[in-house]
Amino acid sequence: MSLRIAKIDTYLFRAEVAEPVKTSFGSIPRRSALLVRVEDADGAHGWGEVWCNFPPYGADNKMRLFETVIAPAALAGTYENPADAWHTLTARTERWAIQGGEPGPFAACIAGLDLALWDLTARRAGVPLRRLLAGTAAADSVPAYASGLNPDTAPATVARCRDAGFRAFKVKVAFGTETDIATVSGLARDLRPGERLMVDANQGWDLPEARRAVPRLGAFGLGWIEEPIPANRPAAEWAELAMLSPVPLAGGENVMGYDGFAALIGDGHHGVVQPDMLKWGGLTGAHAVGRRAVAAGRSYCPHWLGTGIGLLAAAQVLAAVGGPGMLEHDVMENPLREILAQPFPRVAASETTGTFTLPDTPGLGIEPDLTAASPWLVA
Repeated sequence: MSLRIAKIDTYLFRAEVAEPVKTSFGSIPRRSALLVRVEDADGAHGWGEVWCNFPPYGADNKMRLFETVIAPAALAGTYENPADAWHTLTARTERWAIQGGEPGPFAACIAGLDLALWDLTARRAGVPLRRLLAGTAAADSVPAYASGLNPDTAPATVARCRDAGFRAFKVKVAFGTETDIATVSGLARDLRPGERLMVDANQGWDLPEARRAVPRLGAFGLGWIEEPIPANRPAAEWAELAMLSPVPLAGGENVMGYDGFAALIGDGHHGVVQPDMLKWGGLTGAHAVGRRAVAAGRSYCPHWLGTGIGLLAAAQVLAAVGGPGMLEHDVMENPLREILAQPFPRVAASETTGTFTLPDTPGLGIEPDLTAASPWLVA
């Protein structure tokens, strides 16, 4: 069945938060969400989300780019399926992205549209998205970890998340080696049996700093050390750190292109592969990367830091791909996360992990409550 888009709507939301997300590259003082709703000629619809958590007002640019460039291009075509739409639009807009100097925003807009088309297609088929991807082999739940923890409030956040069912936690580092050691040592000391701790440097070290920090932090038995150096550093630097580290290195959220992920998976330096499907590739790219990563013996742990639409998308792909990966579940303040993905699934505790159970309804299995979210709508 061909896919013809009849209508595309965008919705931009922004919410101020009391506790900004703190990273080595800066803080995120407000949470933005750019949603995409697509509808076909028969009235079937689907929802997507465009990556826009940094810089703070990057969402505004992406909304205008979507409305004035991406949507008109998408409405002009007929496609065999969502993957065909992603490949067609990526090729059609390639020169525009180069001309505008904005390959990232173009990729993010097309990725959000791709997700909406997959949601629409699964709804039209009457099956959960993970079953459209993997049939009965897809799982109905995935392990999840609490992400986004600020170093200065991490102990309280861990306690809160533990009560909510999480058994694995990831804290931000790269704020100075001694500060990082103090943060990680305190959290590691207070872990309970079966719990795991990971750290995320957000590309915050150069190679000399990483040489010093990675072995010291890895000595605490971490699940992984994420993005110790910038994603575009030469493979030789990643190779050196992988040899120095007593725990796996993780990365992928800032990688674009099939060739980029083929190199990342093939080099053997990343034990954990973390594509952000709404930065590049959409569900089309993430599913392919995930299958390749699992086949190569890596952990596929999709990255996401936005609303529940992107979270459910990451969970659906992880459930289809399988393997030993975990779902990244942002737990920092964000009033848009749950209200834009109803009914929002809850994490349930087990002895060794927090379990995120996916809806059994068609598509992503959720709908945004636009009425309840209207106070945060940007006109």
